[in-house]
Amino acid sequence: MSSAPLLVWFRQDLRLADNPALRAAIETGAPVVPVYILDDETPGQWKRGGASRWWLHHSLASLARDLEKRGAKLILRRGKAGDVLAKLIAETKASGVYWNRCYEPFAVNRDKALKAALEAKGLAARSFNASLIFEPLTVLSKSGTPFRVFTPFWKACLAAEAPPLPIPAPKKIPAPATSPKSDALDAWKLLPTKPDWAGGFAVWTPGEAGAQARLMRFVGEALDGYGNLRDRPDIEGTSRLSPHLHFGEISPRQCFHAGAASPKFQSELGWREFSAHLLFSQPDLPETSLRREFAEFPWRENKAHLRAWQKGQTGYPIVDAGMRELWQTGWMHNRVRMIAASFLVKHLLQPWRAGEDWFWDTLVDADLASNAASWQWVAGCGADAAPYFRIFNPILQGAKFDPDGTYIRRFVPELAKLPTKYLFAPWEAPDAVLAQAGVVLGKTYPKPIVDHGEARTRALAAFQSLKAAA
Repeated sequence: MSSAPLLVWFRQDLRLADNPALRAAIETGAPVVPVYILDDETPGQWKRGGASRWWLHHSLASLARDLEKRGAKLILRRGKAGDVLAKLIAETKASGVYWNRCYEPFAVNRDKALKAALEAKGLAARSFNASLIFEPLTVLSKSGTPFRVFTPFWKACLAAEAPPLPIPAPKKIPAPATSPKSDALDAWKLLPTKPDWAGGFAVWTPGEAGAQARLMRFVGEALDGYGNLRDRPDIEGTSRLSPHLHFGEISPRQCFHAGAASPKFQSELGWREFSAHLLFSQPDLPETSLRREFAEFPWRENKAHLRAWQKGQTGYPIVDAGMRELWQTGWMHNRVRMIAASFLVKHLLQPWRAGEDWFWDTLVDADLASNAASWQWVAGCGADAAPYFRIFNPILQGAKFDPDGTYIRRFVPELAKLPTKYLFAPWEAPDAVLAQAGVVLGKTYPKPIVDHGEARTRALAAFQSLKAAA
C-alpha cells in the first residue's frame, strides 16, 4: 500500500460505475485524487459549444456529490492539461496519473505526449478503455484496414468476443489526508446568463444517477417497441441516452447488455462506435469530406437561408419543429435530424459544415465523431453515405412519422389549430381554413423559403454535375 496518491483524471467518463481507471487506481491501495481539467488550450480540439457547457456544469456537480459520498473530493482545475497535471503532481507528490482514453485526434496526440513525459519522470501513466465497446484498430476488415461501410463493420464487431459485463461503482474511495485546492465550479461560468437560453433544458437530468434512471426507464417502457417506434418523434420511443453516453455518465457496455433484447438498439450503439473508428482513422473527418471530390461541390452559401433553418423558420413544419426542439431542449429526435439535415444540404445547398457547426453548439449530445460522420452521411460525402438521389421530402416525412401532427403542434404552436390534412404543407390549405386556424402565411408562419420540387431538381443537378466531373 502506497502513501503517495494517484491522480485519476476524469474526462469523458463522468461516472463511478464501470470506470476502469478509477477501479484500477483504488485497487493499488493508494489514496486517490479525482481531477477534472477544463482544457480549452490543447491545439486541434473543438471547444465545447454552449449546450455542452451547460451539461458539463451539471454533470460535474453530480460527479462531485457522488465522489463526496464515498470519501473523495473532485478537484477542478483549468488550463492546458499537461501543465495542470504537472502542478498537481508537484502539490500532491502523486506517483502517477490514471485515465480513460479519448479517441478524438487532438486527445490522442495530447495523451501520447503526456504519457511519454510522465514515464520519463518515473511516474505511472496508465490508460484504459471506458467509452467504447470495441476500440479502434481492434476491429478491421479482412485486408487489415478500417471499415468504411457500417454493416460489415458491425457484423465484425458482433462476431468478436462479447464485451465484458460492467463493473459496479466502488463503495468507498481512499483519499489523501489533505486535498489540493480546487476551482469553484461556478467560477468557470459554463452556464448561460444574459440571456439564459437553457430554460427548456429542464427536461434533462445530467449525471450518473440521471443516466441510470434514463436507461432503466427506456428498458422498461420502450425497448420492446424500439425497432418500430424509434422513428416517431411524437412518441418517446428512443432512449435519449446520447448525452449521457457522450459525457460518459453511463458506459456503452452497460447500454449494450441492457439492450440485448433489441438488436436494432444495439446497432445504434454500433453507429456510435463506427463514427469513433472513422474519426480515429480519418482525423480530418470534422473538416474535410471523406469523398475528396466534394471539394468541388457547387454549394450555394446563403446566410438568409441558413439563418431561417437555424431559427426554424423555413416554412416546412417538420423541419421547423425539429430546429425549434433543438433550440428549446438541446436535443432533436434522430429521424427529424436526418430530415432537417437533408433539407439544409440538399434543398438549400448549404455546406454540411454549416450544419455541423450549428449542431455542435446547440446539441447537449454534441459528439465530434458522431456529428461529423452523420453530417457527411446525409450530405453524401462520407463513409457509407446516403445516395445523392435520396432527398427527403419534408412533407411526406412529416405525414409519415408524425401522422397526427402531435410533434409539429408542440414545437410550431402557431399551426396548432390547422387541420392535420394541411399541417404538413400549410400553403396548400384554402384561405378559409387558414383564417379559421389563425394562420397568416408570411406573417404568423413563413411561406416556404424554397419550392420542394424546384429544390429537388436543383440538388439532383448539382450532384449529377459532381458525378460527371469525377
